[in-house]
Amino acid sequence: MNEFPTGAHGFDWYFGTWHVHNRMLRKRLAGSNDWWEFPATDVVKPILSGLGNVDEINFDRPEKPLRGFNLRIFNLVTKLWSIYWVDNNGTELQPPLIGKFENGIGTFFADDTFNGQPIRVRFIWDEIMENSARWEQAFSTDSGATWEVNWVMMFTRKLE
Repeated sequence: MNEFPTGAHGFDWYFGTWHVHNRMLRKRLAGSNDWWEFPATDVVKPILSGLGNVDEINFDRPEKPLRGFNLRIFNLVTKLWSIYWVDNNGTELQPPLIGKFENGIGTFFADDTFNGQPIRVRFIWDEIMENSARWEQAFSTDSGATWEVNWVMMFTRKLE
């Protein structure tokens, strides 16, 4: 096996199949407190001898099923991860979120737009255990001074 620098194995815990409980705001950046809950299944695999991984997640949403795909690549020079997302809603590769794991917490950021408004996006991976983890997504309209958490996923490993 290749020897990679610290950080390159940040997502190794994630390989496998996961049951996912989703809690998502129905309306983002609207002051809403109306949360929508639905299940998903996520399958995660390593690529590039461990310097990356992909996952395909199938969301069982009653109103509109969603299929998503993530590509995560570790940069050997910057020691940072890039996370790319595409789904069946728009089939456009989203701008990458860039970040790393420190003290067991992964934090990733990107600049994007939402409904025509510039935003800062943040992903946090935390509560990472052998068979469970937590992920959240938040948007900021003030360059990260304040955040609205709009999506939380609780992962439970599917045991064979």
